[in-house]
Amino acid sequence: MSVDERRIAVIGTGKIGEALIKGLCASGWRQPSEIVATDIHSERLQAIKELCGVETSESNRDAVKDAALIVIAVKPQDLPGLLQEIGDLISSEQTILSVVAAVRTASIEKHLPANVPVIRAMPNTPATVQEGMAGICAGAHAGDEHLALAEEVLAHLGAVVRVHEEMMDAVTAVSGSGPAYFALLAEAMIEAGILLGLARDISTQLVVQTMFGTAKLLRDEHIHPVELRENVTSPGGTTIRAIRELERAGIRAAFLNAIQAAMERSRELGGEDA
Repeated sequence: MSVDERRIAVIGTGKIGEALIKGLCASGWRQPSEIVATDIHSERLQAIKELCGVETSESNRDAVKDAALIVIAVKPQDLPGLLQEIGDLISSEQTILSVVAAVRTASIEKHLPANVPVIRAMPNTPATVQEGMAGICAGAHAGDEHLALAEEVLAHLGAVVRVHEEMMDAVTAVSGSGPAYFALLAEAMIEAGILLGLARDISTQLVVQTMFGTAKLLRDEHIHPVELRENVTSPGGTTIRAIRELERAGIRAAFLNAIQAAMERSRELGGEDA
């Protein structure tokens, strides 16, 4: 079997699969004719074809047979059946990039022929607007060149960091689940603004833009969170009064405990995978 080095198969066109296809096409890194998408829902395939002009197929086996990179973006419960379906077609000349939550590389490798390189990734929801964060790790047969390929692909969805696989549960807890923590914080701040008399739309705009601007300062200006907090906190002022109440409520311990709980649950789910 000959492999086309530029061909990419994306199995599953949910939010992450669609975002990846859109990012690859928009950047010009791959032409639509070099990408084939599959999905169990024919209407999803029609939508992605109209949106991006990529090839589509209702056959996973046809899609993967000559693709150098195979991105698996299905639900965890659908993964064992998929691997059983396509496993015998995969060769060591191909790279598997899995964005399936909580499934370890070894669990994927056991369904594949020997020496197939597998990369596991954990992108988060902001990937759908090309501002995501993804952790990646290599399986037993994947090397630097396979990690570099995965980085290049996922860079179209945001930022990427390499970690050892034993750290992927921590990545899941911090950044995979992270958008929900910020959404909860935003919800609480918006409600506080309403309590103080602000209209909901005004309070929402104040909170969302403040979160966005703060994130830009931390990322683009490389300001340490402590430095930023101290810059905003004047002696005897409003901010220090608010922070005192947050510290009294145990906000740091609450976040530590919550994120540790998320990591432990990720480990539990990893023990239930394929």
